[in-house]
Amino acid sequence: MIQVESLTFAYGHSTPIFSGFDWTVQSGEAWAVLGQSGCGKSTLLSLLAGLAQPSAGRILVEGKPLTRPRPYTGLIIQDYGLLPWATVRENVELGLRVRRFYGPDDIHTPLEFKPAPVDPWLERLGLSEIADRYPGRISGGQRQRTAIARTLVLQPDLLLMDEPFSSLDAPTREGLQNLMLELWAEQKLTLVIVTHTIEEAAVLGQKILVLGERPNTHPLIIDNPGAARPDFRSTDEYLVMCRELRQKLQATL
Repeated sequence: MIQVESLTFAYGHSTPIFSGFDWTVQSGEAWAVLGQSGCGKSTLLSLLAGLAQPSAGRILVEGKPLTRPRPYTGLIIQDYGLLPWATVRENVELGLRVRRFYGPDDIHTPLEFKPAPVDPWLERLGLSEIADRYPGRISGGQRQRTAIARTLVLQPDLLLMDEPFSSLDAPTREGLQNLMLELWAEQKLTLVIVTHTIEEAAVLGQKILVLGERPNTHPLIIDNPGAARPDFRSTDEYLVMCRELRQKLQATL
């Protein structure tokens, strides 16, 4: 699904964030990217989304070099990115309206794309009863569900998420984490989620990429096959994984 080959990237003349970095993500995998602030987590996501370009090396998605944002990649950011003057329904419909504007050109809209109805996603994510409210009149969890619905209605095969639950209270955050695992399995998505929280990485990442101080030259990958299990959070395996991740993070300082 994703091949990162000899990636080098730096902002201006600063120390490179990545230098000769190789990494591979297989189709259908769920990855968490973990690391301290400033290590390059969000930069990596921007590169995978096609919003930034490598200084050297290349990124391929589905075997094709990534030179621009691709229509089958969904991106969910930390502050939800909702239009405050649009209702929940209108925000969910936004991507479809943009695609209708461009028409099927295989750059903005895949030629074979068939728009899905919005109502099933509003129902699936518990938004039907608030569909006519504005973002300022709903909770943080409901805003995040709206952002998820807006992305999934576009039928992505790759979903990138940048610390999407960091501003939510613990029960809401846990519920949305469980929801994402359900949607990942149902939609057969490839998932890459950036987080600075050890516990979230342990729950959501079947594989975990740990980034360290600049420059990142080799991927530190930890296998976490139990992550997709509904009861994983309550197992000893989860506690062991959290301890291991904490040790790996401390070693990168």
